[in-house]
Amino acid sequence: MPNLSTDALFILVKSLEKGEKRNFKLYMKRNSASADLKIIQLFDALDKMRDYDEEELLLKHESIQKQQLSNLKAHLYEQVLSSLRILKQNENIDLQIHEQLDHAKILYNKGLYLQSLRLLEKIKTLTKQNNQVTYLLQVLFLEKKIESLHITRSIQDRAKQLSEEIDDVNERLELIAKTSNLSLQLYGWYIQHGHARNDEDRVTLDALMHDPIMERNKSSKGFYERLYRYQCHCWYGFITQDFLLHYRYSQKWVDLYEKEENMKQIEAAQYIKGLHNLITSHFDLKNFQKLNDTIAILEDFSNTPIVLNNKNNLIQSFVYLYIAKINKHFLEGSFSEGLTMIPKMEEQLKENELYLDSHRVLVFYYKIASLFFGAGDAEKAIDYLNRIINWKLNLRDDLQCYARLLHLIAHYELGNMDVVRYLSKSVYRFMAKMKNLSTVEEILFNFLRKSIQSAGAPSSALERNAEMKKSFSSLLATLQPLEKNKLESRAFMYLDIISWLESKIQDKEVQTIIREKFEANNS
Repeated sequence: MPNLSTDALFILVKSLEKGEKRNFKLYMKRNSASADLKIIQLFDALDKMRDYDEEELLLKHESIQKQQLSNLKAHLYEQVLSSLRILKQNENIDLQIHEQLDHAKILYNKGLYLQSLRLLEKIKTLTKQNNQVTYLLQVLFLEKKIESLHITRSIQDRAKQLSEEIDDVNERLELIAKTSNLSLQLYGWYIQHGHARNDEDRVTLDALMHDPIMERNKSSKGFYERLYRYQCHCWYGFITQDFLLHYRYSQKWVDLYEKEENMKQIEAAQYIKGLHNLITSHFDLKNFQKLNDTIAILEDFSNTPIVLNNKNNLIQSFVYLYIAKINKHFLEGSFSEGLTMIPKMEEQLKENELYLDSHRVLVFYYKIASLFFGAGDAEKAIDYLNRIINWKLNLRDDLQCYARLLHLIAHYELGNMDVVRYLSKSVYRFMAKMKNLSTVEEILFNFLRKSIQSAGAPSSALERNAEMKKSFSSLLATLQPLEKNKLESRAFMYLDIISWLESKIQDKEVQTIIREKFEANNS
């Protein structure tokens, strides 16, 4: 069977846009005496294939021998990247600096030391203007090499000045490396587990945040030092559901880019991520006007050349913009309206399946399922939840658990009591195994068990309905006080159980209940 994900060259060729393909052909023709090289034939063959199939490739192109294919593919891969490097050079400051550094080394190797030093001085200015600290260190090392091996008659105390500059850059690089490591650890913890589940999780997270590097980095003014410091506080606040802390540092993260506009071009993906976190914080705090304003900023930025000309930035903005818009529908209670986005969203997911990681797709499926459930279509919600449940992934334990819980509730909504009876046991075991059972879930499972038992009791439909409303009211009164408990409130983030119970008591759709609350709070 052809497998799209097994051949790196095929994926690279398929990722190319029309302009990039045209540029590759011109690049190859300029660098070759013959226009019909086998490497171009291989490129065209891969470009025309829908799925990668080596047997079909060799059968249709007899001039390409099987024993040649491996070397041809390796050479083609390198040439495609080389052509892209030339095409994209002006869009990437690091590629520009790298080229200038290469030029400085060429001048040095030709014995033109003073010319090399003059060029290095220009590169140094460029690296400082664009916060490229790693390249700054390379510049300083080459300067030191020239000064130590040759008499250049440069300024006095040059050795002392270079030493101090290198010490300063090394200190900055250590702060950046260690703080970014900590940020990655916190984000990795979230990808694995989701929000903090208990006191044990809080202890683990607190221990991470008490890393000495956070104290050392406290007063640093460098762009990357502050960026990663803000990220650490941001992830910590989000994971522990300290939404004010999450908001404060998400705003600092975005403000950092407003102060240094040129970094939006250099670190666009991080800027998009910062806007995503700021939008999420407004959603969690129910700051509706600020949520709208920040979504508009992200939407405007997603239409700039910085995003449109960069596949990675384009995908990032697509993911976070759709998540933001879905969350807005959750907040407004406009679930049915949100369903109109799904066909286009599914189309985009299909189009970008090569580039989207499993975590993002998992989040989309859960969000879409929640839209259907809130709109009163439990059957469609089950379809999307089944995609999560049947997808064996070792990440987002929390999402895996709540997908199963929402799946159980959706079957309860449909009156599938035999299915609910079977699922309640397996879901309970799964959540217990994942250490995901909180007081809220325990109470909810007990309620479902009692509902299953009472479903078989002989009584009139009117009596059963009255009894169920009484049970729903009792459950609501039990759960409402737990919303303010940080370690219990995570359940309400994934499932708006309160609104669901109110909908059952008042005989209204969930989205109607949420819409009424939204209008009352924003009137």
